[in-house]
Amino acid sequence: MSSITLRRATADDARRLTQLVRKSGAYRGDYAAMVAGYVVGGTYIETHAVHVAVDEDDRVLGFYALLVDEAELDLAFVADEAQGRGIGRRLMDHMRGEARAAGLGSVRVVAHPPAEDFYLRTGARRTGTVEPSGHVHWARPELRFDVA
Repeated sequence: MSSITLRRATADDARRLTQLVRKSGAYRGDYAAMVAGYVVGGTYIETHAVHVAVDEDDRVLGFYALLVDEAELDLAFVADEAQGRGIGRRLMDHMRGEARAAGLGSVRVVAHPPAEDFYLRTGARRTGTVEPSGHVHWARPELRFDVA
């Protein structure tokens, strides 16, 4: 298995993070419209705690975005070809450490429905359901990671 490094994302990563989101197999079918025009912009990356997992060739394997002021995990993706290698778990462990260091007691996640099991396996607990609104036409699980 190749070496994996977690590092703070930079604005230079924006294009690759955007591609990872748009190509995600979790957003096929009914969910495809959610990511069709999605952009992870440089300003977003510089404003929020965005961390990326890369291999020794600096290929993006996954990333997450923690909104510290809102105590919310906004984005978390692992490249389809990198799934099943523990990268998502490493990202969630890292996110909890960053949240703890920022003084947060917990982190809210409004999850993409197919991702709920992943979050539960990595330590989140279900706290409710967010009903459909706006351009999201399906209910989403609401979860919380306790980090204190």
